Amino acid sequence: MVAFIARRLMISAVLLLVGTFLAYVLIALSGDPLQDLRQDTGPDRENRIAARTELLDLDTPVVLRYFLWLGGAAKCLVPFAGECDLGQSIRGQDVTFLLSGAIGATLRLILVATVMAVFVGVVVGIVTALRQYSRLDYSATLASFVFVSLPLFWFAVLLKQYIAIDVNDWLGDPVVTVGTAVAVGLVTGLAWGGVIGGSRQRTLVSFGIGFVGGAGLLLLLSATGWFDSPGIGPIGVAVMALASAVGLTALLSGFGYRNVLYAALVMAVIGIVANLSLGAVLFDPGWWTLLLLLLLTVAVGVGVGYAMGGLQRRQAVQAAVWTGVLTGFAVVVDRMLSAWDNYAEAVNGRVVPTFGSETPNYDGGFWGNLLDSTTHLALPTLALILVSVATYSRYTRASMLEVMNQDYVRTARSKGLNERTVIIRHAFRNGLIPITTLIAFDVAGLLGGAVVTETVFGWQGMGRLFTTALTEVDPNPAMAFFVVTGAAAVTLNMLADIAYAYLDPRIRVS
Repeated sequence: MVAFIARRLMISAVLLLVGTFLAYVLIALSGDPLQDLRQDTGPDRENRIAARTELLDLDTPVVLRYFLWLGGAAKCLVPFAGECDLGQSIRGQDVTFLLSGAIGATLRLILVATVMAVFVGVVVGIVTALRQYSRLDYSATLASFVFVSLPLFWFAVLLKQYIAIDVNDWLGDPVVTVGTAVAVGLVTGLAWGGVIGGSRQRTLVSFGIGFVGGAGLLLLLSATGWFDSPGIGPIGVAVMALASAVGLTALLSGFGYRNVLYAALVMAVIGIVANLSLGAVLFDPGWWTLLLLLLLTVAVGVGVGYAMGGLQRRQAVQAAVWTGVLTGFAVVVDRMLSAWDNYAEAVNGRVVPTFGSETPNYDGGFWGNLLDSTTHLALPTLALILVSVATYSRYTRASMLEVMNQDYVRTARSKGLNERTVIIRHAFRNGLIPITTLIAFDVAGLLGGAVVTETVFGWQGMGRLFTTALTEVDPNPAMAFFVVTGAAAVTLNMLADIAYAYLDPRIRVS
C-alpha cells in the first residue's frame, strides 16, 4: 500500500505539472495584460506600463516566466517548503491573499452541496434499487432525468424567482390557504405512498397518512403563527432526539436487539438534558466550542454503546453516537432559529437572499451570523444539490442492482441473515465503489463549475476570481484558480483509488 500511494503521488505530481504548464501558456497567450494601459492617454502611461511589466515579468519569455511562477507556487503544495507565493495581480494585490478569501466562500458552498447531494442521492438510489420497477422507481427516474438535463444557470434563475422572491413576498403575510395545504398534502401523500409501497390497500393507507400529516401540519403551523417566528424549542428537540434513536435502531440492527435501542434512547435523553442545562455555554459560542461539544458527544456515545451493547456492541455504539450527533444538530438548528426575529428585522423581511454570500454590515452574534450564512447558502446549494442528486441516485441504483445479483449476496441470504444486514453490510459496501469515483470527479467538477453558480448568485468566491482574471487578462489569479481545481482533481482521484482497497477486499494493490 505504501508503494502504491508513493507511485500515485508521483503520477499526480507529473499530471499537475503538465496541466499547470499548458494552462499558464494558454492564459499568457490569451491576451495582453497591458492593453488597458496602452489605451491610456495620461502623462505617466509609460511609467505605468513599465511598472506592470516589471510586476508581472512580462519582459520574460512565457516558458521562463512559468518556471519563475512555479518556484513560488510549488511552496503552496509542498509542506514546509516555504511561504506560499502565487504572484501579484495586475493591480498589485497579493494573489495568495485574494485566493484565501475566495476559497473559503467556494468551499463552504461546495462542501455543503456535496455532502447533502451524496446523502440524498445514495438513499434514493438504494431505495429505488430495492423497489425496482415500482411507481417510486419510475418517479425517481423521471425526476432524475429532468434535473440532470436542466442547465444550471437557467435552473438557478428559476429558483431566484419562484423560491426566493415569492417566498419573501409570502413571508410578509404567512397564511396558508386550504388549497395550498391540500396541494402539499397530495404531494406528501404520493411521496409517502410511493416510499412505503406494497399492496393497493397499504399504498392507499400510506397515501392517506401522508396527506393528512402534510396538510394538517401545514395548517397547524399557519394557525399557530409559526412562520412568523419559526423555531424548534425544547419539545421539538426532544421529539427529534427520540425519533433519531428509534430510526437509527431500525436502520442499524432492527428492534429485535433491545440493547441497541436502549443505548440510543439513553443517548437521546442525555442530549435532551444537555440542551436544557447548557444554556449559558450555547448562548454565544464559537466554532471551537461546538467542535469540543461534538467530540464530547462522540466520546459519550461510544461509552454508552460499549457499556450497554452486550453482544451487539458495535451496532449500539453506532446508534448511540449518531443519535447524539443528530440531537446536537437539532440543538444547533434550534439555537440558530432563535435569532430569526433579529435577522428578519435586519434584512427587512427578505430572509431568503438572492445575491452574495453574507449580509453586509450585519453582526447578529454567532447564531445570527450562522443563520445569515445558512440563508445565503440555501439557493445556490439547492441548485447544485438537485443537479447532483440525479447523478448519484442513478449510479447508486445501477451499482446496487448489479451487486445484489452477485453470488456472495445470495450466499449471505442463504445463511439466514436478515435483509437489512445483507443490504447494509454486504451489498452497500461494495456498491459504493462507483460512487467513490463519482464523488472524486464531482467535487473537482463543482470547484471548476463554481464559475456559473457564483456568477448567478453573486458569490465572491473562486469563480468570481477566475472570471475577473480572464476579463482583465490577469494570469496569476487565473492560475491560482487552476492550481486549486487541478490539485483537488488529482488528489481526490488518488484518494478514490486508495478507498477502493478498503471498500472491496477483492481489489489487490500490486
